[in-house]
Amino acid sequence: MLTKDILKSFEELTVLCVGDIMLDKFYYGEVERISPEAPVPIFKILKEKSMLGGTGNVIANLASLGIKTKYVGVSGDDESGLMLEAFLDKTNCEYKLIKPENYPTTTKIRMIANNNHLIRADKETFLKLDASLINKFKELVEQEIKDSDIVLVSDYKKGLLTNETTQIIISLCKKYGKKVLVDPKERDFSKYSGADIVKPNLKEFELVSGEKFDTKDDDFKIKIQKTAQKVMQQYNIKNLLITLSKDGMMFVPSSDVKSAVHISAEAKEVFDVSGAGDTSLAVMGAAIAAGMPITNAMRLANLASGIVVGKLGTACVTPQELSIAIDRANGVQKLAQASKIISLEDAKKIAKELKSSGKIIGFTNGGFDVMHLGHIHSFAGAKNECDCLFVGVNSDKSIKNIKGEQYPLQNEKTRAYVVASLEFVDYVVLFDEDTALELVEELRPDVIAKEGYKIEDWPEAQKVISYGGRAVELERIEDYSTNAILKKIDNLDLVETK
Repeated sequence: MLTKDILKSFEELTVLCVGDIMLDKFYYGEVERISPEAPVPIFKILKEKSMLGGTGNVIANLASLGIKTKYVGVSGDDESGLMLEAFLDKTNCEYKLIKPENYPTTTKIRMIANNNHLIRADKETFLKLDASLINKFKELVEQEIKDSDIVLVSDYKKGLLTNETTQIIISLCKKYGKKVLVDPKERDFSKYSGADIVKPNLKEFELVSGEKFDTKDDDFKIKIQKTAQKVMQQYNIKNLLITLSKDGMMFVPSSDVKSAVHISAEAKEVFDVSGAGDTSLAVMGAAIAAGMPITNAMRLANLASGIVVGKLGTACVTPQELSIAIDRANGVQKLAQASKIISLEDAKKIAKELKSSGKIIGFTNGGFDVMHLGHIHSFAGAKNECDCLFVGVNSDKSIKNIKGEQYPLQNEKTRAYVVASLEFVDYVVLFDEDTALELVEELRPDVIAKEGYKIEDWPEAQKVISYGGRAVELERIEDYSTNAILKKIDNLDLVETK
């Protein structure tokens, strides 16, 4: 059984990431017509966002979980490179960057309309390492391996991880007694010889083995075991962890392939698989470094991947999201909802960690005594403006101060649970004050959104704007209000039921 104690132990870890880092840019918009210049859709950009990509997404996921991270890699001495450094600084990552002359920072641009991924455009140049760069790389990597608990190698085949540099990493890990976990891209696994765990997906495993597998076959697990044994013997790899997308993942140890472990995937609607492998690598590596048994480490990584594929774009998983997922996996539905209801101190810590990962923090608030469509619409609109939505809920004391002793109709526990049950809401914080101004001052969200309020009459919005955030006046749905519902109830002839 998975326990949540592991999440606390993550804070004691130091993880070194080595690999190809890049800048991910996302343009969100809509397509309403075809261009008169050519038979192509016109993409109208409504919002854009940039974040760490490639190995950077592994780093962001580690940082989001409260893990101390280090990074050694390459970037360009350009505007995108400066953006990468700014994002790395936000994660509090200790990084060492080599900047070759005339090397542009790898950048991936994705265009998304109405949750549909339309196109990706890449700006990149394959990195060519000379002897001086390799020597510099070895020097930097050795310095960082000494003080790390585990090393994660993320190969995106952009030129940094050659056979020589990858073997430098693995040799140094052996020298200092550190485990190394590799997310591969090469068809030739000789590059990864000596690694503790190599984590290919099924397609990559098929390419390296020359075999084809159908997960619907009754004997596919046995076929994978036998083939994995050949691959590990051929390339001197200690263990293989093969991710199978919707069919979960399978761990095969070279010491005893018959003791292979297979776990099923989380049943979840997939919006975008961007970065899911990075999340899996980060959580798996952290769990192994923390001493978690391999089966439980796989289950935890599986839960984390299931969370991020339900989000748009490269995404991170938080300790709270994993905590909720663990509760659900253990069948504790009530606690899963309660995990969203947090104290102000916890909210401040979570908001800080998410911001360090480059995430946009959103906020809205209310009493939510009688939930209706207007509230649902408001939550959906607020969530559309951010990556993580915090909702301030007036406590019973607060509502009594504002409306009188006969209110609220439902106690704060009930109201908080109802709000926490909504998919748009990430966290709920109760507050005793008459307004949410103090809560906003403590959380300092990037954006505040609410319907029915003008900015000039909205102190919380003015506060957010004062430190550079955004305030969004959401469109109000008419004919939905708590007072209107209460009037209808008051006019009903109630029928007693037994």
